[in-house]
Order: sequence, then C-alpha cells, then structure tokens
Amino acid sequence: DGKLVINGRPITIFAQRNPSDIAWKDAGVWVVCESTGVFRTTATASAHLKGDSPASKVIISAPAKDDETPTFVLGVNHTSYDKSMQVVSNASCTTNCLAPIAKVINDNFGIKEGLMTTVHAMTANQLTNDGPSRGGKDWRAGRAAGCNIIPASTGAAKAVGIVIPELNG
Repeated sequence: DGKLVINGRPITIFAQRNPSDIAWKDAGVWVVCESTGVFRTTATASAHLKGDSPASKVIISAPAKDDETPTFVLGVNHTSYDKSMQVVSNASCTTNCLAPIAKVINDNFGIKEGLMTTVHAMTANQLTNDGPSRGGKDWRAGRAAGCNIIPASTGAAKAVGIVIPELNG
C-alpha cells in the first residue's frame, strides 16, 4: 500500500525514477533532501519541483555539479540564504567538517595556505569485496571498503572556497 510502518507510524515510500512523478505534496513533503547522488544540479534537482504534486524546495546533500546552485554550510555562510531559493546544496560531509574550522581560524588569525587530509568511512563508490576498481584506473579503489582505509581525492577544499570566497584558490 506504499507505506513503511515503524512503531505503528506509517511512512509513505516511493519507487519512481523520475522525481516529477513523486507525489511529494500529497505526502505532506515540502522540502526534499536529494540524497541519491543522481540529481546534483539545479536543472536536474528541479524535477522534484515539477509534476502534479511537487515539493517546494530541494536541498542537495552533496556538492553541486554546476555553478548555478548556491552552496551553504551552517555556521559559515548560512545567513546569505534567501527564502526565494528553491534548490540549494548543503555541500559534503567533509566540507561541513572543514569549513567551520577554516572560518574560525581565518576570521581570527588568517589562513595563508592550507593542507587537509581526509579519513573517510566507506562511501558508495567503493567495492564491498576486493576486486577491479570501477573504471579500472585506481587499483587502491579496488580494495574492500570495510577493511581498508583508501586515500581518495575530495572536492572539499574547492567547496570551502565556495562557502568562504576569501579562501578560494
């Protein structure tokens, strides 16, 4: 019947590829947290704002893949949010860790140069078991995610420059 029941509380679930086919408004949803990793631009995430029963706003839970989508990190640049914005990005988990610390240091002491190291839990693009990496170019990425810490690149430094423009570069 389209419901998942947890502790007697029904939660509406959907199985739609196209976000504009989801009856967000009918389900009582006005803000969608877009966490699939598929819709990472204003143009694609706006599909949630279309259809017969659209949402009113979309928060992308990853760095946006376009320059049009505004990016916000709470405690860093959230005061520049405007309620007329319909699609925004909340950056990445790494950016949400790094940007507030960088802001405090920069505001109080200044930052001339920075280097960051990220140790991350398993991510969706890692393999569960050892095997050939996706794309076959990075042999480290072929190691089992649950038992290996694998150095990986991140866009967090670039995203810090988006939310703290004086650190861009």
